[in-house]
Amino acid sequence: MLQVVQAYDRAPIAEIATDDAAALEAKLQAAEKVFRDRDSWLKPHERMAILRRLAGLLDGKREHFARQIAREGGKPLPDAIVETTRAIDGIHNAADELRNFGGREIPMGLSPAAANRWAFTTKEPIGIVAAISAFNHPLNLIVHQVAPAIATGCPVIVKPAGTTPLSCRDFVALVHEAGLPEAWCQTFIPESTELAEKLATDRRIAFLSFIGSAKVGWYLHSKLAHGARSALEHGGAAPAIVDRSADLDKIIEPMVKGGYYHAGQVCVSTQRIFVHREIVDAFTERLVARVKALRTGDPVLKETEVGPLIQPREADRVAAWIDEAVNGGAKLATGGKRLSETTLEPTVLLDPAADAKVSQLEIFGPVVGIYPYEKLDEAIARANALPVAFQASIFAGDIDIALRAAERLDASAVMVNDPTTFRTDWMPFAGRRESGYGTGGIPYTMRDMTQEKMILFNRR
Repeated sequence: MLQVVQAYDRAPIAEIATDDAAALEAKLQAAEKVFRDRDSWLKPHERMAILRRLAGLLDGKREHFARQIAREGGKPLPDAIVETTRAIDGIHNAADELRNFGGREIPMGLSPAAANRWAFTTKEPIGIVAAISAFNHPLNLIVHQVAPAIATGCPVIVKPAGTTPLSCRDFVALVHEAGLPEAWCQTFIPESTELAEKLATDRRIAFLSFIGSAKVGWYLHSKLAHGARSALEHGGAAPAIVDRSADLDKIIEPMVKGGYYHAGQVCVSTQRIFVHREIVDAFTERLVARVKALRTGDPVLKETEVGPLIQPREADRVAAWIDEAVNGGAKLATGGKRLSETTLEPTVLLDPAADAKVSQLEIFGPVVGIYPYEKLDEAIARANALPVAFQASIFAGDIDIALRAAERLDASAVMVNDPTTFRTDWMPFAGRRESGYGTGGIPYTMRDMTQEKMILFNRR
């Protein structure tokens, strides 16, 4: 049995049964059986109808899911409501994408050998999908993995994070209620991490969707069966550059949202803020004042802006990194105190050392560092110096500065006058280098979950 607790106070929520090796084999066999029977494949209009019904069912339970996200994951309730709304829209997005999801004509007749032929491609589902998800968006991340699989006709076995399995379990129940046969979408809650690896690396898995730590993701990627594809979504240490032409009255609120949303437990959370030396004091004063005003506490309360970290050991780690940075010369501008077993004060550090953990590694906690700079290219070089790269931001009123930074920042997406955390669910979302592999976003995942087949007619 798996004990699920509230992230904030560790109070028990539920005990749920776990799956053993025999259960995994049964799930793989069921998925393989339905996929091999092409006559049982659902037509696009049937898949669209299921997705539409699913969105309606989820809409009817949005309060249940929002509260559950807040309890098991620790996300403040207003943000959990937004996550549920995004999940509903994401399901519609997958259904909508099917309207224009098709193959293409391949030119023939371009040489004598290709004369009198007609060729085109079709898109086919790639096969069984193993979806391994993370805790920080326990509903919407599942939607990003499951909805594309339903849309493209792939059987999917989804493993949620062990700390947040309830949202996944309840969502998959809605999938079945919407009309998708159980074998096409199954949950897997393993009794050991070894079984999770066994799922991902099984020869019957055609596509691995992994959201989580780089260490685990890249390891699983190296163990995939030959021919299997994967998409890995890891983390980073997202940089934001604040030019002296930036409007400080407008950027503080998005900057705070970027750094402290879900207590910094977001793969693109703003972590390293490079501020032009001419405005660093004014920027710091305003940022610190807003951070001090953040309401930290129980995520189920509507007024809470910053909730807990997912587990006590994560709070221990972040607190230790803050202490290390301060002992190494950083100034603690605000925060740094432990408020409970899992809750930390939102923290601002001034000019941590370049080799401090908070400057080198993903914090995944409510901490940002401010680093002064003299020249833009210096800030860009420092922003690009780590082996991780995901999303980045440039805040500037000068369009030339904004464009120069946007062109030179090593990131899959650069936000101009928006925080590093900005995302819509239909846009491409990808880590570079150690931060990931492949491209997320519902339309892009649908493409990854299909493969093209060319059909050629000889018209002689």
